[in-house]
Amino acid sequence: MQLSQPIYQLKRRAKLLAREAGIPLHAAQDRIARGEGYDTWSLLSAKHAEARRPAPILTELANGDLVLLAARPRQGKTRIGLQLLVDAVRAGRRAVFFTLEFTEAQTLALLAEMGAGDDLPEIVTTDDIDAASIAGHLAGAAPGSVAVIDYLQLLDQRRETPVLADQVATLRDFAQTSGAILAFISQVDRAFEPSVSQLPGLANLRLPNPIPVTLFDKAWFTHAGSAQGRAIG
Repeated sequence: MQLSQPIYQLKRRAKLLAREAGIPLHAAQDRIARGEGYDTWSLLSAKHAEARRPAPILTELANGDLVLLAARPRQGKTRIGLQLLVDAVRAGRRAVFFTLEFTEAQTLALLAEMGAGDDLPEIVTTDDIDAASIAGHLAGAAPGSVAVIDYLQLLDQRRETPVLADQVATLRDFAQTSGAILAFISQVDRAFEPSVSQLPGLANLRLPNPIPVTLFDKAWFTHAGSAQGRAIG
């Protein structure tokens, strides 16, 4: 779907219109929606959510894979990760979201917006998330269990944790031994230039602390509604 502005800007316009015109917010939202070609705001929102639903990637992953989900901010990498977990739950697999970025309430709100319903992953929000705690939490998980770590660059933010490369190596060993699938949400450097390349690549990863990308098996990059997966190595 093509909107005249991002939906968050349309929401702001609706709030401003409600104040200026002295009408209820829902009436202002419906008026904005009609300007975008939809009868009601609820229809616009539903179509927007459907259009933003990430393509499924679970079937493209093998047990023991380490995966990168990378993009610039507000490009959908978190949604891709959460959709992966929802799909895992629906496939009868264990699914866990380890996040150093979101609260549980924020995660649940995003899952609800995505239409996850009751197919919710476990959500771990402690500040102590690192390779050791992830492996410990997933100990005994069945092969094919899926975990998403949000996000890669925060894993070594505490001084007492091992450097990032060592943590990823530890988690790679754990994944290969247990058969768990581990996906890491990752930042892309702001130097990425969409006018040069439609999608970022491995060279665009933001890695303040060096890490061999060959530790990962696959990567998904997304930007401006486009996404592409690729094997590494």
